[in-house]
Amino acid sequence: MKILVIGGGGREHALVWKLAQSPHVEKIWCTPGNGGISSEAECITADVGDVDKLVALAGNLKPDLTIVGPELPLVNGIGDAFAQRRWAIVAPSRHAAQLEGSKIFAKEFLRRHNIATANMYGAYDSLKSALAALDSVSWPLVIKADGLCAGKGVFLAPDRDSASEFLERAMGQNEFGPGGRRILLEEALVGEELSFIILTDGQRYAPLAATRDHKRAFDGNQGPNTGGMGAYSSDELLSPATREVILRHVVQPTIRGLGADDIYYQGFLYFGLMLTASGPKVLEFNCRLGDPEAQAIIARMDFDLAEVLADAASGHLDPSRLQWKPGASVCVVAASGGYPGKFETNKTITGLTDVDAHIGVKVLHAGTVRIGDSVVTSGGRVLGVTAAAPSIEAALEKVYRAIGKIHFDGMHFRKDIAALANRVSAAGD
Repeated sequence: MKILVIGGGGREHALVWKLAQSPHVEKIWCTPGNGGISSEAECITADVGDVDKLVALAGNLKPDLTIVGPELPLVNGIGDAFAQRRWAIVAPSRHAAQLEGSKIFAKEFLRRHNIATANMYGAYDSLKSALAALDSVSWPLVIKADGLCAGKGVFLAPDRDSASEFLERAMGQNEFGPGGRRILLEEALVGEELSFIILTDGQRYAPLAATRDHKRAFDGNQGPNTGGMGAYSSDELLSPATREVILRHVVQPTIRGLGADDIYYQGFLYFGLMLTASGPKVLEFNCRLGDPEAQAIIARMDFDLAEVLADAASGHLDPSRLQWKPGASVCVVAASGGYPGKFETNKTITGLTDVDAHIGVKVLHAGTVRIGDSVVTSGGRVLGVTAAAPSIEAALEKVYRAIGKIHFDGMHFRKDIAALANRVSAAGD
């Protein structure tokens, strides 16, 4: 099998790393890739948002399977473009990808199919109307930019002043570009967040190992939202009873709703959930693997990912093939100084060879580039130090011992990833 992976972050490095372990894979390309991926796959420069150029690239390479990491090509219709040519790809259609591409589309879908979610105050397409709506909301308030904002378009506003400031940034100053032109206001939910991802071939589906990510920049869930500062997965993260509630009251109604709306969905579907006292409620959909959740999930996979994804792309997914290593996994992100705000790049990374000696630890690259014999920073989230182990404590010990050997100017990482990992999530039981 020859495989093309689209994307250049930590999620894509994790995919390449796992796919390369399959005896059925003889070649992997990755576009655009990064400094770490380049040592494990052939990297090809391309704009992942340009579907026409990705189609041309695939036409030249002729991969047996294409796997899409980031959301932009999905929302731009790469699934449709490949399907029209009968090329195997793990990706939903453009229509289906609106579940992630538009928060308002997703909210309307949830309400139409009676799937539990936060109550919505309204959707607004002008700054004036959004500011006026603040007169009749309860605090705290959740503000969501409708479109894609690289994980930074959701804000929990404690009061009117902070809400007005965010709205001004999104709609007045156009900080998030087209993604912030429409705004959704909804109630804030109380509980523990959970990332629950499934793989579906359009008919059958298979749940992946549950994960929890850490979005705030600093310890204690302080600071601004980021794309994700770390994630973990463990056997204890989700009780069997809560898992069954999620499948019965969230996942299955979503699958039925997609069918009822004549939306063909094949690929990964991410449910961002809040486990409230009254049961799980959907915060958001993503139409791909999360990042850094993918790193933690892939570290626990005990199956041939290439074979399973090929089966999903051809409509022959066998959920029983997805087996998981018992225990836990952790991914801790090392970020550039200043991230998620303005950050510097081109900082030399040292210590990577020292980490290679740690059995059971994998350094997954995100924002890096290789220049000669050196690896330097090129993004906000730089590395995802990842490990699996029989227990969460053992995984944490491995990861933090390894990350302590890595250095670049301005590097920062959270020291409290998985701090609540041993508490079984009981909400909804």
